[in-house]
Amino acid sequence: MFNSFRMNTRVAAFALGALALGTAAFSTSAAAAPLPLFPFFLQPPTEAAPPPVAVAPQDEERSATSELPARLKRQVVSYPTREAPGTVIIDTPNTYLYYVLGNGQAIRYGIGVGREGFTWSGTQTITKKAEWPDWTPPPEMIARQPYLPRHMAGGPGNPLGARAMYLGGTIYRIHGTNAPETIGTHVSSGCLRLTNEDVSDLYSRVNVGTKVIVKPMTDRRADLGTAIR
Repeated sequence: MFNSFRMNTRVAAFALGALALGTAAFSTSAAAAPLPLFPFFLQPPTEAAPPPVAVAPQDEERSATSELPARLKRQVVSYPTREAPGTVIIDTPNTYLYYVLGNGQAIRYGIGVGREGFTWSGTQTITKKAEWPDWTPPPEMIARQPYLPRHMAGGPGNPLGARAMYLGGTIYRIHGTNAPETIGTHVSSGCLRLTNEDVSDLYSRVNVGTKVIVKPMTDRRADLGTAIR
């Protein structure tokens, strides 16, 4: 009987040891990966975030000139004049610039001109040419618009655009623009603006010393330039 009691004691001790080991193992496993409190509520599988939708880049190379009305697009026209080939003629009321080719022809460009009270006329020569010019508003302009910057480096955001041709000793220029929608309008403080594409074309044709004739707003005769088809 005593031996039977000892055996039962050992069996009970073994069972308690096994239970302790099992409890420890369970505790360790639970600490490593805790079980959900309510395992019968299934969690939806985690989905990877969808890849970002590719956005087609805008066509930054689209020509501003292609957006102009037909009459303002650069074109060779019939233009009888006594001025020598290479002369630039500004038709202020009709917002055209002519580059005389000779033999009764000229290249006609659509331009923006001075707003009311800021147009001018006369004959000048190109005294300087600049690519992507800096802009330093003259004192007269700053007095009227004191919020303007005192200086702006050349570049796509500069109001003078891609090219500038300076006229005599005046404050006026023939230049490009970062606002091509203003071509064909009376909006400037007296300068003459073309699209960047057109001003680059004109820039390649003229030289320092080129004669520039600016017609007055009072010269409202019908445009003489007829497109050559």
